[in-house]
Amino acid sequence: MMDPQEFIDESIEELSSSIDGKAIIACSGGVDSTVAAALVSRAIGDRLLTIYVDNGLMRHSETETVRGILTNLNVNFKIVNAEDEFLDALQGVIDPEEKRKIIGEKFIRVFEREAKDFEADYLVQGTIAPDWIESGDHARDTIKSHHNVGGLPEDMDLKLVEPLRDLYKDEVRKVARHLSIDVSERQPFPGPALAIRVIGEVTRDSVEIVRKACHITEQEIEEAANEGRMEMPWQYFAVFLPVMSVGVHGDRRVYGGTVAVRAVESIDGMSAAYSRIPHDVLDRISLRITNEMKDKVNRVVYDITNKPPATIEWE
Repeated sequence: MMDPQEFIDESIEELSSSIDGKAIIACSGGVDSTVAAALVSRAIGDRLLTIYVDNGLMRHSETETVRGILTNLNVNFKIVNAEDEFLDALQGVIDPEEKRKIIGEKFIRVFEREAKDFEADYLVQGTIAPDWIESGDHARDTIKSHHNVGGLPEDMDLKLVEPLRDLYKDEVRKVARHLSIDVSERQPFPGPALAIRVIGEVTRDSVEIVRKACHITEQEIEEAANEGRMEMPWQYFAVFLPVMSVGVHGDRRVYGGTVAVRAVESIDGMSAAYSRIPHDVLDRISLRITNEMKDKVNRVVYDITNKPPATIEWE
Protein backbone atom coordinates (compact mmCIF):
# COMPACT_ATOMS: atom_id res chain seq x y z
CA MET A 1 0.00 0.00 0.00
CA MET A 2 1.50 3.33 -1.07
CA ASP A 3 2.28 5.79 1.72
CA PRO A 4 1.43 9.29 0.37
CA GLN A 5 3.92 11.21 2.51
CA GLU A 6 6.72 8.81 1.64
CA PHE A 7 5.89 9.15 -2.05
CA ILE A 8 5.83 12.97 -1.79
CA ASP A 9 9.18 13.12 0.01
CA GLU A 10 10.87 10.72 -2.41
CA SER A 11 9.41 12.48 -5.45
CA ILE A 12 10.53 15.94 -4.34
CA GLU A 13 14.04 14.64 -3.64
CA GLU A 14 14.22 12.89 -7.03
CA LEU A 15 12.86 15.90 -8.91
CA SER A 16 15.24 18.29 -7.13
CA SER A 17 18.24 16.23 -8.18
CA SER A 18 17.14 15.33 -11.72
CA ILE A 19 15.90 18.74 -12.97
CA ASP A 20 19.03 20.90 -13.14
CA GLY A 21 17.51 23.81 -15.03
CA LYS A 22 14.12 25.29 -15.85
CA ALA A 23 11.03 23.21 -16.62
CA ILE A 24 7.52 23.68 -17.88
CA ILE A 25 4.59 21.48 -16.95
CA ALA A 26 1.49 20.74 -18.97
CA CYS A 27 -1.42 21.26 -16.57
CA SER A 28 -5.08 20.73 -17.49
CA GLY A 29 -6.48 21.34 -14.00
CA GLY A 30 -7.20 17.65 -13.53
CA VAL A 31 -5.95 15.76 -10.49
CA ASP A 32 -2.97 14.10 -12.25
CA SER A 33 -1.35 17.18 -13.77
CA THR A 34 -2.21 19.37 -10.77
CA VAL A 35 -0.54 16.95 -8.35
CA ALA A 36 2.48 16.80 -10.65
CA ALA A 37 2.61 20.62 -10.73
CA ALA A 38 2.45 20.79 -6.93
CA LEU A 39 5.30 18.28 -6.53
CA VAL A 40 7.61 19.88 -9.09
CA SER A 41 6.87 23.36 -7.77
CA ARG A 42 7.94 22.22 -4.30
CA ALA A 43 11.07 20.70 -5.79
CA ILE A 44 12.34 23.53 -8.02
CA GLY A 45 10.21 26.58 -7.15
CA ASP A 46 10.24 29.45 -9.66
CA ARG A 47 12.24 27.39 -12.15
CA LEU A 48 8.89 25.78 -13.06
CA LEU A 49 6.33 27.40 -15.37
CA THR A 50 2.90 25.76 -15.42
CA ILE A 51 1.21 25.91 -18.85
CA TYR A 52 -2.52 25.51 -19.42
CA VAL A 53 -3.50 25.34 -23.10
CA ASP A 54 -6.99 26.45 -24.09
CA ASN A 55 -7.32 24.43 -27.29
CA GLY A 56 -10.98 25.20 -27.96
CA LEU A 57 -11.92 21.68 -26.87
CA MET A 58 -12.41 22.27 -23.16
CA ARG A 59 -15.54 21.99 -21.01
CA HIS A 60 -17.88 24.85 -20.16
CA SER A 61 -15.99 27.58 -18.20
CA GLU A 62 -12.95 25.29 -17.89
CA THR A 63 -10.36 27.99 -18.48
CA GLU A 64 -11.78 30.17 -15.69
CA THR A 65 -11.94 27.14 -13.38
CA VAL A 66 -8.33 26.16 -14.07
CA ARG A 67 -7.17 29.76 -13.59
CA GLY A 68 -8.65 29.60 -10.08
CA ILE A 69 -7.08 26.18 -9.38
CA LEU A 70 -3.59 27.33 -10.38
CA THR A 71 -3.95 30.59 -8.48
CA ASN A 72 -4.88 28.66 -5.32
CA LEU A 73 -1.96 26.30 -5.92
CA ASN A 74 0.35 29.34 -5.82
CA VAL A 75 2.42 28.23 -8.81
CA ASN A 76 3.92 30.28 -11.61
CA PHE A 77 1.51 29.74 -14.54
CA LYS A 78 0.55 30.93 -18.02
CA ILE A 79 -2.63 30.36 -20.05
CA VAL A 80 -2.09 29.92 -23.78
CA ASN A 81 -4.91 30.27 -26.31
CA ALA A 82 -4.36 27.85 -29.21
CA GLU A 83 -7.96 27.19 -30.29
CA ASP A 84 -7.49 27.92 -34.00
CA GLU A 85 -4.29 25.86 -34.17
CA PHE A 86 -5.96 22.72 -32.77
CA LEU A 87 -9.29 22.97 -34.59
CA ASP A 88 -7.63 23.67 -37.94
CA ALA A 89 -5.39 20.60 -37.49
CA LEU A 90 -8.41 18.37 -36.76
CA GLN A 91 -10.37 19.48 -39.80
CA GLY A 92 -11.60 16.46 -41.78
CA VAL A 93 -10.13 13.91 -39.33
CA ILE A 94 -12.44 11.05 -38.32
CA ASP A 95 -10.20 8.25 -37.00
CA PRO A 96 -9.85 8.50 -33.19
CA GLU A 97 -6.22 7.36 -33.14
CA GLU A 98 -5.33 10.04 -35.67
CA LYS A 99 -7.18 12.63 -33.57
CA ARG A 100 -5.20 11.67 -30.47
CA LYS A 101 -1.86 11.81 -32.27
CA ILE A 102 -2.61 15.18 -33.88
CA ILE A 103 -3.61 16.60 -30.51
CA GLY A 104 -0.54 15.13 -28.81
CA GLU A 105 1.78 16.66 -31.37
CA LYS A 106 0.04 20.05 -31.25
CA PHE A 107 0.41 20.14 -27.47
CA ILE A 108 4.13 19.42 -27.77
CA ARG A 109 4.64 22.15 -30.38
CA VAL A 110 2.91 24.66 -28.10
CA PHE A 111 5.01 23.51 -25.14
CA GLU A 112 8.22 23.72 -27.20
CA ARG A 113 7.45 27.36 -28.06
CA GLU A 114 6.69 28.20 -24.44
CA ALA A 115 9.75 26.33 -23.22
CA LYS A 116 11.95 28.31 -25.61
CA ASP A 117 10.58 31.61 -24.28
CA PHE A 118 11.08 30.40 -20.69
CA GLU A 119 14.50 28.90 -21.52
CA ALA A 120 13.39 25.51 -20.20
CA ASP A 121 14.86 22.14 -21.14
CA TYR A 122 12.35 19.91 -19.35
CA LEU A 123 8.68 19.07 -19.94
CA VAL A 124 6.79 17.61 -16.99
CA GLN A 125 3.59 15.63 -17.59
CA GLY A 126 1.00 14.12 -15.27
CA THR A 127 1.19 10.73 -17.01
CA ILE A 128 -0.10 7.87 -14.84
CA ALA A 129 0.06 4.09 -15.26
CA PRO A 130 -3.20 3.55 -17.24
CA ASP A 131 -2.01 6.09 -19.83
CA TRP A 132 1.04 4.09 -20.93
CA ILE A 133 -0.60 0.71 -20.35
CA GLU A 134 -3.50 1.51 -22.71
CA SER A 135 -1.19 3.21 -25.21
CA GLY A 136 0.58 -0.13 -25.69
CA ASP A 137 4.11 -1.10 -26.65
CA HIS A 138 5.87 -4.09 -28.21
CA ALA A 139 4.43 -6.35 -25.48
CA ARG A 140 0.88 -4.90 -25.22
CA ASP A 141 -1.85 -4.11 -27.71
CA THR A 142 -2.76 -0.46 -28.18
CA ILE A 143 -6.23 0.09 -26.72
CA LYS A 144 -6.04 3.82 -27.42
CA SER A 145 -3.06 6.14 -27.78
CA HIS A 146 -3.12 8.60 -24.91
CA HIS A 147 -2.05 11.97 -26.29
CA ASN A 148 0.68 12.31 -23.66
CA VAL A 149 2.19 8.90 -24.55
CA GLY A 150 1.32 7.54 -27.99
CA GLY A 151 0.77 11.06 -29.32
CA LEU A 152 4.27 12.31 -28.53
CA PRO A 153 6.26 13.19 -31.66
CA GLU A 154 9.60 11.40 -32.11
CA ASP A 155 11.47 14.66 -32.76
CA MET A 156 10.48 16.28 -29.45
CA ASP A 157 13.30 18.52 -28.17
CA LEU A 158 12.35 18.60 -24.48
CA LYS A 159 13.46 16.13 -21.82
CA LEU A 160 10.41 14.35 -20.43
CA VAL A 161 9.72 14.10 -16.68
CA GLU A 162 6.77 12.02 -15.40
CA PRO A 163 6.71 11.88 -11.57
CA LEU A 164 3.37 10.00 -11.39
CA ARG A 165 4.13 7.43 -14.09
CA ASP A 166 3.79 4.37 -11.82
CA LEU A 167 0.66 5.49 -9.94
CA TYR A 168 -2.98 4.65 -10.59
CA LYS A 169 -5.79 7.20 -10.27
CA ASP A 170 -6.80 6.17 -6.75
CA GLU A 171 -3.19 6.56 -5.61
CA VAL A 172 -2.91 10.00 -7.21
CA ARG A 173 -6.05 11.04 -5.35
CA LYS A 174 -4.46 9.91 -2.06
CA VAL A 175 -1.44 12.10 -2.78
CA ALA A 176 -3.71 15.03 -3.69
CA ARG A 177 -5.63 14.68 -0.43
CA HIS A 178 -2.38 14.54 1.52
CA LEU A 179 -1.26 17.75 -0.21
CA SER A 180 -4.70 19.34 0.48
CA ILE A 181 -5.19 20.02 -3.23
CA ASP A 182 -8.79 21.01 -3.88
CA VAL A 183 -9.11 19.00 -7.12
CA SER A 184 -8.45 15.68 -5.38
CA GLU A 185 -11.97 14.41 -6.12
CA ARG A 186 -12.45 16.06 -9.50
CA GLN A 187 -13.75 13.65 -12.11
CA PRO A 188 -11.30 12.61 -14.85
CA PHE A 189 -11.29 14.58 -18.09
CA PRO A 190 -9.45 13.20 -21.14
CA GLY A 191 -6.33 14.95 -22.38
CA PRO A 192 -7.71 15.15 -25.97
CA ALA A 193 -10.73 16.78 -24.30
CA LEU A 194 -14.01 17.11 -26.19
CA ALA A 195 -12.40 16.02 -29.47
CA ILE A 196 -12.93 12.39 -28.46
CA ARG A 197 -16.49 13.06 -27.28
CA VAL A 198 -17.36 14.09 -30.81
CA ILE A 199 -17.57 10.85 -32.76
CA GLY A 200 -16.40 11.64 -36.26
CA GLU A 201 -15.13 14.98 -37.55
CA VAL A 202 -14.49 17.69 -34.98
CA THR A 203 -16.00 21.03 -35.95
CA ARG A 204 -16.69 24.20 -33.97
CA ASP A 205 -20.40 23.38 -34.13
CA SER A 206 -20.03 19.76 -32.94
CA VAL A 207 -17.71 20.83 -30.10
CA GLU A 208 -20.23 23.42 -28.94
CA ILE A 209 -23.01 20.79 -28.96
CA VAL A 210 -21.06 18.29 -26.88
CA ARG A 211 -19.76 21.05 -24.57
CA LYS A 212 -23.33 22.06 -23.74
CA ALA A 213 -24.53 18.44 -23.45
CA CYS A 214 -21.64 17.63 -21.06
CA HIS A 215 -22.43 20.72 -18.99
CA ILE A 216 -26.09 19.76 -18.66
CA THR A 217 -25.17 16.17 -17.76
CA GLU A 218 -22.69 17.32 -15.12
CA GLN A 219 -25.12 19.84 -13.63
CA GLU A 220 -28.01 17.40 -13.29
CA ILE A 221 -25.95 14.51 -11.90
CA GLU A 222 -24.10 16.73 -9.43
CA GLU A 223 -27.34 18.30 -8.22
CA ALA A 224 -28.97 14.89 -7.73
CA ALA A 225 -25.90 13.57 -5.90
CA ASN A 226 -25.63 16.63 -3.67
CA GLU A 227 -29.30 16.23 -2.74
CA GLY A 228 -28.75 12.57 -1.82
CA ARG A 229 -30.90 11.21 -4.65
CA MET A 230 -28.02 9.17 -6.10
CA GLU A 231 -24.36 8.31 -5.59
CA MET A 232 -21.83 10.51 -7.37
CA PRO A 233 -20.37 8.52 -10.31
CA TRP A 234 -16.63 8.25 -10.85
CA GLN A 235 -16.98 9.88 -14.28
CA TYR A 236 -20.00 11.28 -16.15
CA PHE A 237 -20.33 13.09 -19.45
CA ALA A 238 -22.03 13.20 -22.86
CA VAL A 239 -20.95 12.14 -26.34
CA PHE A 240 -22.16 13.58 -29.65
CA LEU A 241 -22.82 10.87 -32.24
CA PRO A 242 -22.87 11.22 -36.05
CA VAL A 243 -26.32 9.64 -36.06
CA MET A 244 -29.24 11.64 -37.46
CA SER A 245 -32.85 10.63 -36.84
CA VAL A 246 -36.35 11.96 -37.29
CA GLY A 247 -38.04 13.68 -34.37
CA VAL A 248 -40.79 16.15 -33.63
CA HIS A 249 -41.00 19.43 -31.72
CA GLY A 250 -44.58 20.55 -31.27
CA ASP A 251 -46.12 19.83 -34.68
CA ARG A 252 -42.86 20.38 -36.57
CA ARG A 253 -40.74 17.60 -38.04
CA VAL A 254 -37.06 17.80 -37.09
CA TYR A 255 -34.06 15.85 -38.28
CA GLY A 256 -31.46 16.07 -35.55
CA GLY A 257 -28.41 14.49 -33.98
CA THR A 258 -27.98 12.05 -31.11
CA VAL A 259 -26.33 12.48 -27.71
CA ALA A 260 -25.23 9.52 -25.57
CA VAL A 261 -24.94 10.01 -21.82
CA ARG A 262 -22.22 8.00 -20.06
CA ALA A 263 -21.65 7.56 -16.31
CA VAL A 264 -19.47 4.92 -14.65
CA GLU A 265 -18.24 3.66 -11.29
CA SER A 266 -14.52 2.83 -11.02
CA ILE A 267 -11.53 2.93 -8.70
CA ASP A 268 -8.57 3.33 -11.01
CA GLY A 269 -10.06 3.59 -14.50
CA MET A 270 -8.72 0.22 -15.59
CA SER A 271 -12.19 -1.30 -15.30
CA ALA A 272 -15.60 0.28 -14.76
CA ALA A 273 -19.29 -0.50 -14.32
CA TYR A 274 -22.03 1.72 -15.70
CA SER A 275 -23.83 3.81 -13.08
CA ARG A 276 -27.45 3.06 -12.19
CA ILE A 277 -28.65 6.63 -12.57
CA PRO A 278 -32.26 7.15 -11.41
CA HIS A 279 -34.71 7.49 -14.28
CA ASP A 280 -35.93 10.89 -13.14
CA VAL A 281 -32.35 12.22 -13.43
CA LEU A 282 -31.94 10.74 -16.90
CA ASP A 283 -35.33 12.18 -17.85
CA ARG A 284 -34.26 15.64 -16.73
CA ILE A 285 -30.97 15.38 -18.67
CA SER A 286 -32.82 14.29 -21.81
CA LEU A 287 -35.45 17.04 -21.54
CA ARG A 288 -32.86 19.74 -21.07
CA ILE A 289 -30.58 18.58 -23.90
CA THR A 290 -33.41 18.24 -26.42
CA ASN A 291 -35.11 21.47 -25.36
CA GLU A 292 -32.00 23.64 -25.06
CA MET A 293 -30.57 22.31 -28.35
CA LYS A 294 -33.81 21.57 -30.17
CA ASP A 295 -32.41 22.55 -33.57
CA LYS A 296 -29.34 20.31 -33.11
CA VAL A 297 -30.31 17.26 -31.00
CA ASN A 298 -33.58 15.34 -30.87
CA ARG A 299 -32.53 12.03 -29.31
CA VAL A 300 -30.71 11.10 -26.08
CA VAL A 301 -29.58 7.56 -25.19
CA TYR A 302 -27.88 6.13 -22.07
CA ASP A 303 -24.81 3.90 -22.37
CA ILE A 304 -25.12 0.82 -20.13
CA THR A 305 -21.85 -0.86 -21.18
CA ASN A 306 -19.18 -1.82 -18.67
CA LYS A 307 -15.38 -1.64 -19.14
CA PRO A 308 -14.52 -4.15 -20.51
CA PRO A 309 -15.78 -4.67 -23.19
CA ALA A 310 -16.11 -0.90 -23.73
CA THR A 311 -13.66 1.78 -22.66
CA ILE A 312 -14.91 4.62 -20.48
CA GLU A 313 -14.61 7.24 -23.22
CA TRP A 314 -16.04 6.31 -26.61
CA GLU A 315 -12.84 7.10 -28.52
